[in-house]
Amino acid sequence: MTKKFKLAMITAACITAFNSNAAVELYNNDGLTFSTDGLVNIFYTNSSIDKTDADGMESDRNQSRVRMGFLPNNIGFNFGKQLDDIKISMRSSFWVSINDTDSHRDASPADLGTGSLVDIRQFYAMVSGSWGEVLIGKDFGLFNRTNVFSDDNLLGLGQTSDFFGFVDGGSTSYGNASTGYTYPFPKAQITYRSPDMNGFKLAVGVMDPNKLAPNSDEELPRFEAELVYSTSFDKSTLKAWVSGVTQTSELNNVEQNQTGVGYGVNVKFSNISLTASGFQSKGLAYLAALDHIVGPDSIESDGFLTQASYTLGDNRFVVSYGETEVENTGSVLDAVHSHTNLAYYRTILPGLTGVAEYNNTEIDVSNSLQSEENNTLSVGVVVTF
Repeated sequence: MTKKFKLAMITAACITAFNSNAAVELYNNDGLTFSTDGLVNIFYTNSSIDKTDADGMESDRNQSRVRMGFLPNNIGFNFGKQLDDIKISMRSSFWVSINDTDSHRDASPADLGTGSLVDIRQFYAMVSGSWGEVLIGKDFGLFNRTNVFSDDNLLGLGQTSDFFGFVDGGSTSYGNASTGYTYPFPKAQITYRSPDMNGFKLAVGVMDPNKLAPNSDEELPRFEAELVYSTSFDKSTLKAWVSGVTQTSELNNVEQNQTGVGYGVNVKFSNISLTASGFQSKGLAYLAALDHIVGPDSIESDGFLTQASYTLGDNRFVVSYGETEVENTGSVLDAVHSHTNLAYYRTILPGLTGVAEYNNTEIDVSNSLQSEENNTLSVGVVVTF
């Protein structure tokens, strides 16, 4: 499990939700464009953790950190070329951990130093026209993609469950992943997106399958899709979506089907935003909500997230509650994970945002005495360009 968490070091939500508003154009001539965008964030966090292990032994500890939040620090580069009615574009983004490592406590000289790593989550090209667009390369998945994009706390800290090791170490915090939605892990893919069709937009992707085991068989690729509907009325907006995923793995002549569906709705009116979303899945997302980790289809996960936010000038207030239940694993991963969040965002200057949060995460492991309650206070600053 530790290795899998290290592989998920830079796991966080998709900063692409902000790129269209924050990109700095460096070149624009004769249909050729080049721009860049970036994000840097830092939080002071103080966590108080009360735990009970599987044998009923109770323990507690406090931990202060200076760390990044749900979004890793990153920089992206965008290229575009207009060729008559066709546009060719490319994007690459580099995601950087600024968290210090704790591994030096193992007294291994090879582990000395900081935990800074660079990870490439996006590297793709797109061909687009009036008929839609085709993406080839590596990008975030479609399953639960808009669930994450619609999170009102995307710029914040979110949950830092000690159950999954997010209090210590070099990982990001985890937003509402594993307490309301799964994380659309970046995948090699070929994805088609339709043009706007009376408010509807459809995306369908063929993606590299995730393996059940090193020697498992996957005769077909992974398929993901998402349908989004957007409209406006009486100075209000409505956005609704549904997404899905399916793939099949075979191990020792036993076929396992990994499937999932995500959904949600967001309504905005009079400076108020209300969001409700959820998902169900079988055979995936049972480990910290990473949807690229698959297993037997007897594993079932169900989650939901409800949020309300109010914006007053440069101030935004958010109340959030999310929950995910994992069952039929027959292990300590069989549990209910819940997360309550109160957050305040202040736009200090364009591109400079202050954040203050209270997060309460609770975990109750089924068929065991094991549990956790984690209360975390944090203050931070987010810089975007």
